[in-house]
Amino acid sequence: MNDDCIILGAGNLATNLALALKQSGFVISQVYSRTEKNAEALSKLTGADYTNIISDVKTSASIYFIVVKDDAIEEVLSGLDLDGKLLIHCSGSTPMEILSTYSEHIGVLYPLQTFSKERMLDFREIPLFIEANSEKALKTIEGIANKLSNKVTITNSEKRQVLHIAAVFACNFVNHLYALSGDVLEKQGLSFDLIKPLIEETVRKIEHLHPKQAQTGPAVRFDKKIISKHIEALNDEPHLQDMYQFISNSIYKYYQE
Repeated sequence: MNDDCIILGAGNLATNLALALKQSGFVISQVYSRTEKNAEALSKLTGADYTNIISDVKTSASIYFIVVKDDAIEEVLSGLDLDGKLLIHCSGSTPMEILSTYSEHIGVLYPLQTFSKERMLDFREIPLFIEANSEKALKTIEGIANKLSNKVTITNSEKRQVLHIAAVFACNFVNHLYALSGDVLEKQGLSFDLIKPLIEETVRKIEHLHPKQAQTGPAVRFDKKIISKHIEALNDEPHLQDMYQFISNSIYKYYQE
């Protein structure tokens, strides 16, 4: 199997993955996105052809990376005849078997990281979790993964979903809390930059301590007076009051157990 591949998708992960593949020597012959602007933008970065019409996707490549929203995977593949091709999706929570209707050679390459188009990451440091339905497909995907990253692990769909759930807690939920923190500050004319050293130290701390050991704040010691003052100060933001109370209760119960 040669290194000719097609990227189905042109979002945050697809952009980072396509550039990492190109830098690792893979030939990307085409990029597809239903949004023509996105497909064209990624094609310029990779030197690939592009299309926003699914029926115009080439069927001559050996490897197809399906890097679209989970609920769009089957919609995209149903418009193509890729029997005999190696199909690889990059989802954290979608079972590998979703691809089995469309080819006998299938697998997963899941990067455990957060991606943005505006920030290209070094794939060598990104953990990749792979899976395949045969030894042949696994050997090919493992070869691809090892060219991209120094951190490759073979796992199954069930464990990959657990990793994805943990990632949502550790990344997506935490980032949302950063956004809410920024809103609280900016409504008082304060810059989010003021709290960045605290965030940076929190991240550095868990390099040396388990998060259970690193927890501080009024909730873990159940300082009712401070908690009540904070909730009262958020009177104009009932949704923040609810979240503050819910998370404080969760922290307290966690450490009581």
